[in-house]
Amino acid sequence: MKSLLLKVISFGVSSLSVELLRPWPVLLGIGLGLSTILFILVGGTGERYRGVTFGAILIGIYAMIGAEITPAWYWQPLLLPGGALFYGIISLILLYYRPYRLLDEQLARGFMALSGYMDEKSSLFPSDKVQQKQVRGRLALLNIEMVNTLERIKEVLNSYRDANESDERLTLRFHYFMILQGLHERAASTHERYDLLSNEVANREVVELAGHTLHELSHAARKFADCLLSGTRFSSPSSLKWIVDALTVKVEQLNLEQTHPVRLLTGNLTRAGISFQRLTVEPEQPVLPKLSRDERSFWQRFRSQLSFQHPRFRYAIRLALCFWIGFFISEYFEIDKGEWIVLTILFVLQPSYSATRKRLFQRVLGTITGIVGGVLIVKLLTLPGQVLLMLTSAFFFFAWLKRQYSVSVVFITVFVLCAFNLISSRGVPVMLPRLIDTIIGAFLALGTVRFLWPQWQYKRLPGLLTGALQKNIIYLRAILAEYDKGTSDDNLEYRIARREAHQADNAVALSWQDMQAEPRKYRKFRKKAFKLTHLNHALLSFVSAFGAHRELGQSVNSRLLIMGQMVLEIFESNSSSQVKAEEISAVIQQVQELLKADLPPLERQQFILLYNIADIGRQLLVERNKPEEEL
Repeated sequence: MKSLLLKVISFGVSSLSVELLRPWPVLLGIGLGLSTILFILVGGTGERYRGVTFGAILIGIYAMIGAEITPAWYWQPLLLPGGALFYGIISLILLYYRPYRLLDEQLARGFMALSGYMDEKSSLFPSDKVQQKQVRGRLALLNIEMVNTLERIKEVLNSYRDANESDERLTLRFHYFMILQGLHERAASTHERYDLLSNEVANREVVELAGHTLHELSHAARKFADCLLSGTRFSSPSSLKWIVDALTVKVEQLNLEQTHPVRLLTGNLTRAGISFQRLTVEPEQPVLPKLSRDERSFWQRFRSQLSFQHPRFRYAIRLALCFWIGFFISEYFEIDKGEWIVLTILFVLQPSYSATRKRLFQRVLGTITGIVGGVLIVKLLTLPGQVLLMLTSAFFFFAWLKRQYSVSVVFITVFVLCAFNLISSRGVPVMLPRLIDTIIGAFLALGTVRFLWPQWQYKRLPGLLTGALQKNIIYLRAILAEYDKGTSDDNLEYRIARREAHQADNAVALSWQDMQAEPRKYRKFRKKAFKLTHLNHALLSFVSAFGAHRELGQSVNSRLLIMGQMVLEIFESNSSSQVKAEEISAVIQQVQELLKADLPPLERQQFILLYNIADIGRQLLVERNKPEEEL
């Protein structure tokens, strides 16, 4: 209800301001730019405000577009907020009967993202070295979606928790969320280079079986997501139990030693299968686990953005300046429907060059396709047919908006065409100005992000990699603490460390991806950047494997904790990368000597996992120490 009230008020103020300032274009342009900066910064204070403020900017631009055909100045300030109010009331009625629908939808998104991640990872079993690099690149991008979804679920859970007097109704959803986090950690973990496992003829069949098991786990995650959306009862698929049992039997038949990576992999997959069985069990937890939250006040969060170094502040200034340029071009050259230039800028201009470039092609391609297809269809339809086409286009616009932006643009273009045709019989004539304005706005947006304070990725990557390594160290420290003290139900510090490590790794992967779309002369040090990005993700995967097996730490060898602490201290020291690599090599030799001894199977598994972490960490330090070669 608070969000709805904010929407109605902000939409009303935005559309009324446009109508009142319309006779004075200079004041309208100044107001457009300044309000954009304010709205963008308010949106940066929290998820609740982000959608509202973006909508307010959008409504203001739509009011500029509709001002020419509105019967009186007060129509748009009444009808636009009225539409938001009408939609909001319907949403509130639906939420009254299914108050946890939003939370269930977010949890379903989380399990769908997990399903996609597991399905992609199943391609590693079996795989060669080349395939492994390609799949890991796709996994790094899927992990971005996965971690972002987990963050969104956490925010929604906190919101529901604030609105409930008792945690009792949220117990089951918290249970699902905790299992989802555990499954993600298992899915992200790596125990061995899978190309090496695949090359061993004796392991080939069991490796293929592991791939099929991951595929079945993916199917189970998707099935659970469907059950959350439909409100039906979930039962773990029988096929999952059968294939996990078959995998276990096959590993036993091979008579592998207890510390073989295949056994570790099998144990991880088996526990993942057990996690899906736990989804059907009602949790008995009187006190729900804590979730991290931003405890700062609204004004503290707002003020934290008031620095030119803050990316959101820079984006707000860049967007406002681009609006002013587009608005000036529209007014000075008296371009027909020139407000669409500003509308295109809003949708195309993104914080980064690569995202803006991608959105430019999607917007232009979608607009051209929508205009050509829409004009041909509209000319054949009667009035009722156009109404039906408009409603259908609106439905498919929202259906495709999150999946494929260019397709959604096709449908919104057809919607606009029908709307103008029905209101003023000018749908077809305005399509050519719309196309011209779209092209102008799109290239203005690209030029703005290209020349106004561009932040090329080769400059950002070193800092992001350093930050990611620090987060991995904090994550490893939290895991060692769990090994030392034992796991608990409310391990908030551990969960925060894990989430921040994944977020830092995602920032590195996203930066590397963005670099590929930047101008050629700014794609510096690509080979080294790729290797470091790949090694950092591999380090996180090995640390995740160590964390995924932390419940094994019932009887922890004290030397494991000592050597783990030694690795942490080496990473945290102020020594050069070369000295650190030599010190870690010494620790690796100590672990190798221990592995030659007759250790119990459980302790041997733990030392192998620590060995993997130290070895990939050493490779990371060696690569960072190599001289940079520009391409």
